[in-house]
Amino acid sequence: MNSDGSPARLTAVQPGAGRAGQLGPGLGVVFKIWGEDTGGTLSIVEHPFDVGVLVPPHVHSREDEVSIVLAGAIGFRSGDREAVLGPGGYIVKPRGELHAMWNAGATPARMIEIITPAGFECFFRDVVDALEGDIPDVDGAALSARYGLTFAEVDWLPDVIARYGLQAPPNRTASVTDRLGP
Repeated sequence: MNSDGSPARLTAVQPGAGRAGQLGPGLGVVFKIWGEDTGGTLSIVEHPFDVGVLVPPHVHSREDEVSIVLAGAIGFRSGDREAVLGPGGYIVKPRGELHAMWNAGATPARMIEIITPAGFECFFRDVVDALEGDIPDVDGAALSARYGLTFAEVDWLPDVIARYGLQAPPNRTASVTDRLGP
């Protein structure tokens, strides 16, 4: 249902379809289902991960995420819990829980991200637009705050980086928006 009570429209996405962009070096996003397609209930994106890619520790304050690994091996960490999943593996990352993800293998990896409620896909859109030059002078911290996203430094991150040969986040600030500006 849409917010006005009307039914959400039928949405079909063919294999390989959807706007694609980069969230940073080696980390992509392909937009599959937008919140407007589901009346705001959920959105779905795919994330391709190059070898060595790390999504640094962060917290979502507004949405839960369910990740489904499609290819390769993707590692997940929250607190002292860690899992590496291969194709067909699922993981729930609840709102309010600090987590990180990375390519845990020697080949490119890919996962589906189901976001509920919808809305956070627009953060990804804004990052892609900014990195493509469509939004000049974006303040990365303000963009993260607008979407209820915070990044954190954690004591376990250097160990994960070393064990999996990952690319460390720039400037000790663990944020995919570091490239967007101050």
